[in-house]
Amino acid sequence: MTDMTQIKAAARKAAFARRDAAHAKNTGTGAGMLSSVLAGYRGVPTAGYMPIRSEIDPMPAMIEAAAHGPVGVPVIIGAGQPLRFARWEPDMEMVSGEFGVQIPAHAEYFEPEIVIAPLVAFDAQGGRLGYGGGFYDRTLEGLRAKRATLAIGFAYAAQIADTLPLEPTDQPLDAIVTEQKIYDFRSSDA
Repeated sequence: MTDMTQIKAAARKAAFARRDAAHAKNTGTGAGMLSSVLAGYRGVPTAGYMPIRSEIDPMPAMIEAAAHGPVGVPVIIGAGQPLRFARWEPDMEMVSGEFGVQIPAHAEYFEPEIVIAPLVAFDAQGGRLGYGGGFYDRTLEGLRAKRATLAIGFAYAAQIADTLPLEPTDQPLDAIVTEQKIYDFRSSDA
């Protein structure tokens, strides 16, 4: 193991504890904040995610967005590969994919212009610490190489960290939405 691998593992362990505690106290207000951000992008192809473990739940915001345009969820194709996004609609048939994440039973893939990313921790500059597989980093890099892609982290406020062990391959977020605050890193007053 490299020093960075150990540093990231320690950061994830501390962040998971903060996220688990926040999830236990969840009031459900986070999705309302996310919906308010997405309202300015009605009809724009958007990717959310099916929450696992103690991730904050974007489903109410995804349901609202799906009424106006395509919404998808990530599908893991394989280790070292970028994610693909399958169209999702409320009440569609879902099956268990990699890591037990729910994915559409019959995938119809598309490329989103907005990606809502789950995370383990974030910093006040738009840094994101994920689970360690690099899926979102590879995916955002590929999407951004083709067109402007808005990356929105969705997290509990308690998931903020003073500093994160980031590497050059870690893709920054354009915004982070919590149940308490919206951070927008695209403007000078973020």
